[in-house]
Amino acid sequence: MDNSFKKKSKCRIIVDAMGGDFAPQNVVVGAVDALKESTSLELFLVGVTSEIKKALKQNNLNFAENSIIDAPEVISMKDIPTQALKSKPNSSISIGCKLVKEGNADAFVSAGNTGAMMAASTLIIGRIPGVGRPTMGAEIPSLNGRCFLFDVGAGKDAKAHHLLEYALMANIYASEIGGINNPTIGLLGMGEEDSKTNEVGLAAFKLLKDSGLNFIGNIEGRDILKGKVDIAVCDGFVGNILLKFGESVPDLLKYLLKQTAEKSFFNKIKIGLAKGVLKEALKSLDYQEQGGVPLLGVNGISIIGHGSSTAKAVKNMILRANEMHEKKLINKIQSAVSASKAIN
Repeated sequence: MDNSFKKKSKCRIIVDAMGGDFAPQNVVVGAVDALKESTSLELFLVGVTSEIKKALKQNNLNFAENSIIDAPEVISMKDIPTQALKSKPNSSISIGCKLVKEGNADAFVSAGNTGAMMAASTLIIGRIPGVGRPTMGAEIPSLNGRCFLFDVGAGKDAKAHHLLEYALMANIYASEIGGINNPTIGLLGMGEEDSKTNEVGLAAFKLLKDSGLNFIGNIEGRDILKGKVDIAVCDGFVGNILLKFGESVPDLLKYLLKQTAEKSFFNKIKIGLAKGVLKEALKSLDYQEQGGVPLLGVNGISIIGHGSSTAKAVKNMILRANEMHEKKLINKIQSAVSASKAIN
């Protein structure tokens, strides 16, 4: 084991330098920016050493050479996740997860192949005992501030007990990271009535009702933006569609504003004067502000970023991982799962 891993006073985060459409350029810039913003971090870049050093030089950035971990293989966005993990054991994703598993790092963040990240985190880092299926969550802006949506794509065809697990882990995340005391939880369905759902939803409803969580019942899709609940629970297939739909909203709004501005000179002036306010209002819709989505249920911190992550998104991924570490999120999820009578 390298001596650089023995320091435990700071949060040790492995950053996948090869992950994302614009790696390693955006990754190295984002990593250095994160170090400038937080003194409680110890970062390691994992990837093809020559490419990492080249990107650092091109951006005139300083980064400790002994904090660069060589990973000669790269899992691309086109690779089939499980096959790639077997055929490329020396990839940045595999090595990053192994370091967390071995206790040589506190977190791993990557904007690389999402499927490979989920598979490696689950298979290499391993699941928290009692968790049948990990879940990914995202923050959706709402009239009440924000709503945490779980699951947004870690799995599909969830069973009732999986939805209960998602709710339990989301409850910890919303409490600790969102700062929400006793968050309200809703089960996403076709209507508020108990019966307006499928068979899995009916079974999940009963489990959630008896769970001791602050479950308020079924909710509709529009209730997410209305802020009716702090946490919305659903199958990953549905959640991923919702998330991707939401990501398209800012571009649509920008297009509509541009179309309106082009209709008249006065419209251009009015929109121009309001540009700063509009930009601030739409800030909560920008995925870069969140950086990435957490994969909860694995026995370590794993943050998965957007493939087109900017340096800002990478920086915020790292800072979110550090926040999860400081608040001992994994330990708290372990305790909650272990204590849950509904799961056990």
